[in-house]
Amino acid sequence: MNWHGVRAIYRFEMARAWRTLMQSVASPVISTALYFVVFGSAIGGHMGQIDGVSYGAFIVPGMVMLSLLTQSTSNASFGIYMPRFSGTIYEILSAPVSYVEIVMGYVGAAASKSILLGLIIMITARVFVPFHIEHPVLMLGFLVLTSLSFSLFGFIIGVWADGFEKLQVIPLMILTPLTFLGGTFYSIKMLPPFWQEVTLFNPVVYLINGFRWSFYGVADVAVGVSLGMTVLFLVVCLGIIRWIFHTGYRMKQ
Repeated sequence: MNWHGVRAIYRFEMARAWRTLMQSVASPVISTALYFVVFGSAIGGHMGQIDGVSYGAFIVPGMVMLSLLTQSTSNASFGIYMPRFSGTIYEILSAPVSYVEIVMGYVGAAASKSILLGLIIMITARVFVPFHIEHPVLMLGFLVLTSLSFSLFGFIIGVWADGFEKLQVIPLMILTPLTFLGGTFYSIKMLPPFWQEVTLFNPVVYLINGFRWSFYGVADVAVGVSLGMTVLFLVVCLGIIRWIFHTGYRMKQ
């Protein structure tokens, strides 16, 4: 394992995050704070508890997951797209590093930024609403696993995209709507029976509910199912990335 190569890619990507601190950290945190002001304070004050949890506290895991999914995907996709766009990807491919080490560097940096952002958002949320974490170890596990999974997903998008506009298509047109419809601001038990069944086909439901269970011990789906779906998504992404480097899809073209 060429740890020097992994470290070089990782440090380069992390340095880019510090150079764009306002975009990478401040902007998502400010947006999340506004969500808490509107939904947690203004609307939450007129709503009752959900599964024994106040509405403001109930949406905290969903809000963290909303930022986590979008930022993991965006950071990883942009990170690998820029070398392809500038042509420096050929220098990386010709260097004595394997595709495993390349992925570890790019995905590791994207996941690290997302995990840090998720922790900052939780600290920010604590300013607006009181909440507790019943299973902190499992919470950190879901945080890391989700960040890695969607950083891998973002890496795939960054390889697939052949223009800047395509980097935003899936996050904006697919991922964000699925997150909003995945129980970020509500329990799916509040929906009519038919739509409860339909919502279960949304994979984001399992991510949000697993994460919410680690906070309050309540969820719309079993935590084991949530964990299994997250691991399955990670394995599928790993398989696609292995195929990308094996075939050279849009990496050597």
